[in-house]
Amino acid sequence: MNLEPQQIFQLVSLLAVLALFSFSLRGHIDYARWFKRCEADRKARRDAELAAEARANGEAGDKPKTGPWG
Repeated sequence: MNLEPQQIFQLVSLLAVLALFSFSLRGHIDYARWFKRCEADRKARRDAELAAEARANGEAGDKPKTGPWG
């Protein structure tokens, strides 16, 4: 079976589109991972700031907090 030039061009084009799609998909996946990591880091920093503020308020507060609602 011989391939005509048009069929060869179609195969090459199809492979090029597949390669571009795979690179694009990899970029989107990497961005999603980066975004999740960034949001997790931001949440961890925010939680640490809130905990530090709570400790500072707890040390300088008038009376220790008791009971089920802190």
